[in-house]
Amino acid sequence: MPHTKSHLDGLSIILLTVLCASWGLQQVAIKLSAADIAPIVQSSIRSGGATILIGLWVLLRRKPMFEKDGTLWWGIAAGLLFSFEFVLVYFGLEYTNASRAIIFLYMSPFVVALGSQFFIPTEKLTRLQYIGLTSSFIGILVAFGESFTFPSQDMLIGDFMLIVAAIAWGATTVVIKMGPLAKASSSKTLLYQLSVSALIMPIAAWISGETWADIHFTPVAVASVAYQTIWIATFTFIVWFWLIRIYPAPKLASFSFLTPFFGVLAGGLILDEPMTPALLIAMVMVGVGIYLVNRKHTPVVV
Repeated sequence: MPHTKSHLDGLSIILLTVLCASWGLQQVAIKLSAADIAPIVQSSIRSGGATILIGLWVLLRRKPMFEKDGTLWWGIAAGLLFSFEFVLVYFGLEYTNASRAIIFLYMSPFVVALGSQFFIPTEKLTRLQYIGLTSSFIGILVAFGESFTFPSQDMLIGDFMLIVAAIAWGATTVVIKMGPLAKASSSKTLLYQLSVSALIMPIAAWISGETWADIHFTPVAVASVAYQTIWIATFTFIVWFWLIRIYPAPKLASFSFLTPFFGVLAGGLILDEPMTPALLIAMVMVGVGIYLVNRKHTPVVV
């Protein structure tokens, strides 16, 4: 079992900030290449390519991957949840708008916190830390809630898909942390998820009507897919699973609230998308929330 820590340190905070910035930029990369490669097809290529890269990495390091360590079914479960989340996000966006999707998807840290409360006793949050999570979530509402009007029937369908996607996202983290995957190497945990996703995403693309025949390998499309495959799915994901092994899952999950803001900033700088003053207020609320979740608490002796 790797040495675990009860609080985030400087290294983890730097890594989390880089991860959130990278994931935010990924949203722009997907938009930039959507006209040349459909989104679910992009995800299929990303998962398949990253599976090959991680597999080669494991072979080069000569690390055992097929020993009987009790991780098989847990890994398949995590892979199914991981794939299910992305499928629901892509399909949900067909019915609801992006702002509503962000609000519902970022309910995920609460799923991690509640799951930890029941299944990971050593990582329970205090009342103040739940207030911190709530502050961050309200920040998301302030930033992206301008389109949060009374929904149509189609929007309700999309909203429901995004809520279930948030549950799947949070559950993936809890499943990894509560079972034998917590003791497995980061590369093995990631390989489970990528390989299952590589099988499921092409099926999802076919169901959605996206075809591989419509791919156009323009320089922008190739750069976007390379970024998603090499940097996002291979490097950042393996760092994320390493962090999950070492640090408390709810505290890590609280940093995910930064991702949509990095996405908005990247969209403003690269795609000339609008950035409103409400974003500044929202980012302050998210920052306060992350601080409350991760501040050290001194126990009171009575």
